[in-house]
Amino acid sequence: MPPTSPTKTTASTLNLVGALQGLLRLALFSTITSVVIGSGYFDRVAGLPCALRQYPTGSVCVCNVTYCDTLEFEDPSQPGEFVLVTSSKNGTRFGQSRGRFVRADNVTFLPEVGLLPRLRVARSTRPVSIEVNREKKFQKIVGFGGAFTGAVSYNLGLLKPELRKSMYRSYYSKKVGIGYNMMRIPIGGCDFDLKPWAYNESPMDDKALGNFTELDIRDVVKIEQIKELMEVTDNKDIKFMGAAWSPPRWMKSNGDWSGSSRLKPEYYQTWADYHIKYLKLMKDAGMNYWAISTGNEPMNAVIGFLFIRFMSLGWVATNQGKWVAKNLGPALRNSEFKDVKLFAGDDQRYTFPWWFSQMDQGHPDATKYVDGLAVHWYWDGVTPPSLLDQAAHLYPDKLIFNTEASLGDKPFQTHGPILGSWDRAESYITYIMQDLQHSVHGWIDWNLLLNEIGGPNYANNYVETAVVINGTTGNEVYKQPIFYGLGHFSRFITEGSVRIEVTSDDSGMIVVGFQRPDNKTVLVFYNKKSSPCELTIRDPERGLTQLQIPAKSVHSILYA
Repeated sequence: MPPTSPTKTTASTLNLVGALQGLLRLALFSTITSVVIGSGYFDRVAGLPCALRQYPTGSVCVCNVTYCDTLEFEDPSQPGEFVLVTSSKNGTRFGQSRGRFVRADNVTFLPEVGLLPRLRVARSTRPVSIEVNREKKFQKIVGFGGAFTGAVSYNLGLLKPELRKSMYRSYYSKKVGIGYNMMRIPIGGCDFDLKPWAYNESPMDDKALGNFTELDIRDVVKIEQIKELMEVTDNKDIKFMGAAWSPPRWMKSNGDWSGSSRLKPEYYQTWADYHIKYLKLMKDAGMNYWAISTGNEPMNAVIGFLFIRFMSLGWVATNQGKWVAKNLGPALRNSEFKDVKLFAGDDQRYTFPWWFSQMDQGHPDATKYVDGLAVHWYWDGVTPPSLLDQAAHLYPDKLIFNTEASLGDKPFQTHGPILGSWDRAESYITYIMQDLQHSVHGWIDWNLLLNEIGGPNYANNYVETAVVINGTTGNEVYKQPIFYGLGHFSRFITEGSVRIEVTSDDSGMIVVGFQRPDNKTVLVFYNKKSSPCELTIRDPERGLTQLQIPAKSVHSILYA
């Protein structure tokens, strides 16, 4: 059943609500633009505002076949000018204001983001200061993205064409969406499919992979959808990353999709050749891959098989090192895909960095073939981010990517989406910041969109998602607060941005900053506390600005 709402919202009603919201905001912001307070002012909202719908668990933004909110703004051009984009627990979604940095020390406060200006600041607000230091630089960012699984493909097929295109634009447009530039695609099946599957399931014991000569229809459909996505968004620069969950069962020690398993040694080269065949068929279909990984979560079939019921292939690191050094690495580098990057790990943070040193114990050349280290976020709450820094120190020439994230996977969590949950958005915001503060070059979310229960998933492994579709009608989509949390990073921290040192004097205000290739600076900051604050941002090159920041709110400030 579709999610229930306080009132039934038809397409025409939603259009009217959206239009009224837009007019209200336009009137409000047009009034405020003439009132300059301190070092900034509110600007009228560009683009289409969120059509907010309230649920008992929070607020979502509703999109239908004729209406969907957008993120549009003009980049600041003059030194010191900024655009500030805000989302908050109180229902603000990508609200905008503009202003400039000044060099005076007597700057008064700005109005609270999203509200009318107040002439007096409540004494309960706390002063917070953020300092920018461009002299200290860290890693360079490659990008952000999400996963295009079988479940995503299936759900997209349920949507009306115009609504499907709106979802493409919402994620991958650099002009009206959140500007994703990366996409992770399973090689064969994964748990977010209607059933487990792989290429060349028959004939069995076929080392030559003689039946792996054309793409499966499920991949053909994905390719059609992805090509439509690239056309609709005018985004031809997406970096595709492939990862396999399992080979066909006959290559595995247990002869099954899940459970405790290993790759049979006699199929080490066959499994490497499988990846090359996949890359070739995808290239012939117009899909040129940027990277592949050594396989999704190898520990699942080593220590997690008692409770994990979906496709997996078990590896111990030493054996995987031998396979990479003797089979996959040479097969990749000696093929036409020698420039395709190879990521190792693709598992939880607790495997860092020992997994890679163990790969080299298996064969001294193992990590020489590796371009990047892939990590998943599911146990980040109990493993320190310093492990990422240790890996970066030991392997300074490797990229570090988060390649999968979602919520609702633990037994003690609500499985599937919680409509409008700000707490789940806060988890995303804070852990993305943590990763970026600790050497991560790229961040890829899990499923781009799922249905109301967090599927389909043949193993009933339902999880949260940033976008929920109404799978019953195909007429509505619900953008979760998570979507907006992600957008505060992906739209503003463009490819090639270099992290710079930015510090906050309040533990309740977390911040990360970057110098972009266009020489603009972007800061993303989150007020974790349930109280507002007076924020002063100091930049030695631009001066300072002061903002009145609401409780539980995330902001991206971009300035020239």
